[in-house]
Amino acid sequence: MTKRATALSPEEILADYQTSFISRQVSLLSRKEVLSGKAKFGIFGDGKEVVQVALARCLQKGDWRSGYYRDQTIMLALKEVTVKQLFAQVYADSDVSREPMSGGRQMNAHFATRLVDAEGHWKSQLTQHNTAADLSPTAGQMGRLVGLGYASKLYRLNPGLHGFTQFSRQGQEIAYGTIGNASTAEGIFWESLNACGVLQVPVAIMVWDDDYGISVPNRYQMTKESISEILAGFAPEGNKPGIDIYKVCGWDYSSLYQSFAKGIAKIREHHAPALFHVTELTQPQGHSTSGSHERYKSKERLAYEAEFDCLKKMRDWILSSALISERDLEKSERQWMDEVKIQRDQAWDEYQTPILQEAAAFKIKLKELAKVLADQAQQGSLAPAKQQEKLQSMIGLLKEAETDLRGVGAALRRQIAQTLRRLSVRLLPINPQWTHDLRQSTARYLEAGQSRYRSHLTNESLRSSLNSIAIPAEYGETPEMLAGHEIMQRFFDDALSRDPRIFIIGEDVGVLGDVNQNFKGLHEKFGELRITDTGIREATILGQGIGAALRGLRPIVDIQYLDYMLYCFQLLSDDLASLHYRSAGGQVAPVILRTKGHRLEGIWHSGSPLGTLINGLRGVYLAVPRNFVQAAGIYRTLMDGDDPAIVIEVLNSYRLKEPVPKNLGTFRVPLGMPEVLRPGSDLTIVTYGACVRIALDAAEWVQSLGIEVEVIDVQTLLPFDLHGMILRSIQKTHAVLFMDEDVPGGATAYMLQQVLEVQKGFDFMEIPPQTLTAPANRPAYGSDGDYFCKPTADDLIEKIYDMMRERLPQQFPAR
Repeated sequence: MTKRATALSPEEILADYQTSFISRQVSLLSRKEVLSGKAKFGIFGDGKEVVQVALARCLQKGDWRSGYYRDQTIMLALKEVTVKQLFAQVYADSDVSREPMSGGRQMNAHFATRLVDAEGHWKSQLTQHNTAADLSPTAGQMGRLVGLGYASKLYRLNPGLHGFTQFSRQGQEIAYGTIGNASTAEGIFWESLNACGVLQVPVAIMVWDDDYGISVPNRYQMTKESISEILAGFAPEGNKPGIDIYKVCGWDYSSLYQSFAKGIAKIREHHAPALFHVTELTQPQGHSTSGSHERYKSKERLAYEAEFDCLKKMRDWILSSALISERDLEKSERQWMDEVKIQRDQAWDEYQTPILQEAAAFKIKLKELAKVLADQAQQGSLAPAKQQEKLQSMIGLLKEAETDLRGVGAALRRQIAQTLRRLSVRLLPINPQWTHDLRQSTARYLEAGQSRYRSHLTNESLRSSLNSIAIPAEYGETPEMLAGHEIMQRFFDDALSRDPRIFIIGEDVGVLGDVNQNFKGLHEKFGELRITDTGIREATILGQGIGAALRGLRPIVDIQYLDYMLYCFQLLSDDLASLHYRSAGGQVAPVILRTKGHRLEGIWHSGSPLGTLINGLRGVYLAVPRNFVQAAGIYRTLMDGDDPAIVIEVLNSYRLKEPVPKNLGTFRVPLGMPEVLRPGSDLTIVTYGACVRIALDAAEWVQSLGIEVEVIDVQTLLPFDLHGMILRSIQKTHAVLFMDEDVPGGATAYMLQQVLEVQKGFDFMEIPPQTLTAPANRPAYGSDGDYFCKPTADDLIEKIYDMMRERLPQQFPAR
């Protein structure tokens, strides 16, 4: 280790050691909290403290972190988390005022800074060190890192964004991503690395290398056992830009600081990405509290880790440099350790006190009810013996419940709720007047608990897209007729003109103007920063959008076909869909993901996997407009709110002409509001997207048979029919058929559950509800393949006929 870290004073060095020491004590004490049963699980940053304090010295407010669960020392060094908050995370304290990262929803060491206030308004990102809400899936943080850096590029180069001063100082900020050595084997890491090199964005990638991925050593993780060696080809050559590669020892504080200071200054100035490979790190406590590293590390390796523990090496260096005497340092360490214990105890008391108070309040209610029952038992000398026995039994149950509440060690709300809910069921035979108060209190307690952990799946603030006021489309006497792709081109032209924060990225959207010409001419009009071609890299196209949206921009991410969504599905599900939820409403990323789907030709261009999207993407709105005027109205609604969403346009309808409203750029289609396209009295058909035209054609045909079919377009699947319009139709027709192009049991099963179970539509059925879907196989190529692999008007006609025969067999003979 070099003698003195350049440009740092002894006071700064000692302050960094203090932060590192405190962080280590938090890790050690937190592990004990888990093993003692006071906490559920623990994963910590021990062994990475010194590298992180050195990095923190080079960061500025306004910078962005996209990290993983080893970074508690960074957060401490940046003063974006306190020791008490770290312990509140370990205990899973659900109070956001005490655990502001996730309100107890995430494991410890998963951090997030709050970007919006309670009303949903953006806070200044320049007054804090920003962290995108951490996620556990390995390398999952890399995709959005691309977008966090890309936003700086846009804020620097696009003059139209220079007025958005709460988000950027004209692109001066950098984004840094942290990742473990083993996770660099993940595909998303390589895709993100390549994207950063192509885009030349101000990104620093920090690889914390401790030679293992849980129990698996580097020789099984990567070629040459070194990420920096195999990345040598990414280094810049001559006038060919690339990614700067730095390799530095993780226990050498001064070398770490010098490398970071030099490399990050270059990133900030030149907007060129860099990767820092930090080697010779250790894991003093192993991977997590779920296992011991003594099971898979040799004695020699464990001895090495003890000798080269970064905290020990920094301490030795400080003493050898005579920055402080050993006696004074030991005295300080004792004081720091005592303070950590105080913060731990305070965090535990603040977490437990309200739960214990809740338990005490219910014990009082139980005592009061027991007294009522005892009084009734005494007064009931003439009552039947069985009633007396029942009262005495209930008194016993109340005493048992009171004992359960009193016996709580580490008080948990689940114990209180379980005791009360089971007791409420057992008390049902008792006079309802006597038990009313307890049952009502139990219901409120359950509702409060559910709200504590179920809220903020989607935006609940004033900025929710659900608050957008519907604006009807306005048509002239002879409306202009345009093809679908021309309507989209006109709409996006208007949107880009209105809002400089909007940009569109995707494969072939720029020079070509989209394979369906939806953006024809817009690249030339608005420039490359607003309409941007990307490589074939769906996961990081989405990541580019997520990161930029976190920084106040309004990205529209184009995924060329719906079938290709699987490439970015992991980021969609694990990151974007859960972002608002896992930050307890603290973060929003209003990305609009635009794609084209349903039937076209062949296995990989005709998919309609809506069930997959619905079940995997709760937290993202899902719109399925039947035509392009409706699509424009939905886009406008989404652009006026702060929710992530997917809009699936009908792929085979871009050349069909539609009447264009006069207010194309401003009218809004509300989310969760189906539309009745054809009234009828005999049967309700519920569908969406490309199937709408099929349903209308079939409904028109069966009218000749005397069957009046009501056709409803749901328009959005998430949210789904918020006001019960489909139920009102079923109350009239008493029969329903759900139709789409998904596999059996896909989105039709979801719609059926929503209508029959949630809306209680089953009560109004005269015949069993039915579904009409595609078969389970992928759609075959060619017109015949389409006919026999996708639901057709002929299939629907026969289905309608069979349903009517079941109701009226005399009128409709068997086929």
